[in-house]
Amino acid sequence: MMTLEQQIICPDEHSLKEAAHLLLDSFPEDKVFAFFGKMGAGKTTFIKAVCSALSVMDEVTSPTFNIVNEYRTIDAEKVYHMDLYRIKEITEVLDIGYEDYFFGGDYCFIEWPEKGQELLPERCVLVRIEEDPADHSRRIRMKPQ
Repeated sequence: MMTLEQQIICPDEHSLKEAAHLLLDSFPEDKVFAFFGKMGAGKTTFIKAVCSALSVMDEVTSPTFNIVNEYRTIDAEKVYHMDLYRIKEITEVLDIGYEDYFFGGDYCFIEWPEKGQELLPERCVLVRIEEDPADHSRRIRMKPQ
């Protein structure tokens, strides 16, 4: 597993494709990715690009109200997209059966993971997205936990 942090600057939405491939290529053995960033930083948009790189066939949307969306790739593999923003207590994460998502062996992309950080698997990739207010580019940093 790669131990060094990877970083990429995305000047616009079109460059997210390259960032998505860098993420997947840099951590080929990992399946759980925790996406950190302020509201509007681009977490969902980046996850859409990663799902596209994985050949997800479904429409990728924010699971804010569902908490978990399940997608399928062209090869019928499952991909989970979680949004823990509305979680108030850790018991809510326990109630959704997080073990199936975090430890099931399928890709799992988690927005607002700080709401359930103590439950994240030991082997998890941390993805931090920051917006540069000057030019609205995004700095995406990726590293193993």
